[in-house]
Amino acid sequence: MNGTKKDQNLFKRLKELGISTTTAEHAPLHTVEESQALRGELKGAHIKNLFLRDKKKNMWLLTVEENNNVDLKGLRKIIGAKGNLSFGNTDLLMDKMGVTPGSVSPFCVINDTEGEVIMILDKSLLEAAVINAHPLRNDRTTAISSNDLMTFLKSENHDPILIDFSKPLNIDEGQT
Repeated sequence: MNGTKKDQNLFKRLKELGISTTTAEHAPLHTVEESQALRGELKGAHIKNLFLRDKKKNMWLLTVEENNNVDLKGLRKIIGAKGNLSFGNTDLLMDKMGVTPGSVSPFCVINDTEGEVIMILDKSLLEAAVINAHPLRNDRTTAISSNDLMTFLKSENHDPILIDFSKPLNIDEGQT
């Protein structure tokens, strides 16, 4: 993991940006279902994250509210993916995002210093006062305001594409 930033670097970066967060420790979580069972009283929006690629090796990090469905066919058309979207494998995930499966979150963009991964954010998350995300490891959850998350993403040169996943994707209109 040469050059991969760990959670300490993430928290240092957030502090540099004047962003306040709170972090809860818990057993390692690998799926949304595990998270729902063990999250306890963590207030705010909870997310699921997908690391995707197409046949031309374009890559996207998708963060959506945990209960929203993701239509990969519809998404492919909206974002202009070449061919079908598939999940990036473990090696590619580690190489580009610096994490293992189960630890993916929007904070991973801190490790994409080459800007190869395009960030897509569920527009409905911007309505949440607080968003809960893993801080580059899956045994902790960090609460951050939606405004501060946007500040962080922009500061890391990953200004997200905003798509509303709370309703079916409208492929004809692009829905961004």
